Amino acid sequence: MVNPMRFRAFLVLAIGVTTASVAAAQAPAAPPPSAATTPAAQVPAAPAPEVYSYNPEGRRDPFVSLLLRGAELNTNRENRPDGREGVMIGEVTVRGIVKNRATYVAMVQGPDNKTYIIHPGDKLLDGAVKTITGDAVIFAQDVNDPLSLVKQREVRKTLRVPEEGK
Repeated sequence: MVNPMRFRAFLVLAIGVTTASVAAAQAPAAPPPSAATTPAAQVPAAPAPEVYSYNPEGRRDPFVSLLLRGAELNTNRENRPDGREGVMIGEVTVRGIVKNRATYVAMVQGPDNKTYIIHPGDKLLDGAVKTITGDAVIFAQDVNDPLSLVKQREVRKTLRVPEEGK
């Protein structure tokens, strides 16, 4: 007498048919269940909702507005301190540079049309004066952008605007 398990294994190896298809071929076909014969206890339960967590891993935060990116601090004129400390680097214009013995001193004009004398190391609202050369003032500006990897950048403001086309 032939062992049915060995016979099934022989068929799988010889024909290349999986055991599931052989078992399905040998099993009698069952009629499809109808709605009247299926009890309520056999209804599959709804799958549990997946909990989502965001892992940035160097990507930008999708909830930070791109329109307000890098918004400057204290743009409100009422909350600023008086004098040179209340002027932002982007608002100043270099009006003159004077050599004082061994160092340079610059005259800058603020948005209030007042002229301020600045020296290397002087503080402004969003940075400080790094160096003053014969033709430019170099500022170290603090970057107020949560998405930026750089926290400070150099801003060079020249005494004269370079002419294009010459």
